[in-house]
Amino acid sequence: MTVRRAFSGAPWESRIGYCRALRIGPLVWVTGTTSVTPEGNVQAPGDPYLQALRCFEIIEEALSKVGAHTPDVVRTRMFVTDIGHWQEVGRAHKEVFGAHPPTTTMVEVSGLIDPEMLVEIEADAYVDPA
Repeated sequence: MTVRRAFSGAPWESRIGYCRALRIGPLVWVTGTTSVTPEGNVQAPGDPYLQALRCFEIIEEALSKVGAHTPDVVRTRMFVTDIGHWQEVGRAHKEVFGAHPPTTTMVEVSGLIDPEMLVEIEADAYVDPA
């Protein structure tokens, strides 16, 4: 089976050795994604809603690079540094997936790689081979 990988150009991909998305057959995995600019700076510090939207934007770009789309997402995992932000992050999730809701999990974590990051999101997708 062919393995397809997508890279976003984030500086951590080459430093740590990972890709943004990986597709094998109909299965796609998008790695933990945070709200960063193309230069690697945190986008929308202090705003969990805007950070979540940026995460989903990056995820959508990664999905498209491997031939998948947002409606193909079957599971998301959202890691937040303050569970009190659940409504803002959840609102962004619903805006992106409301017409085709995946399964999801949201958990509070003690911190992310940069203290200004409030949310990190992973996504798994299934692309119908038909």
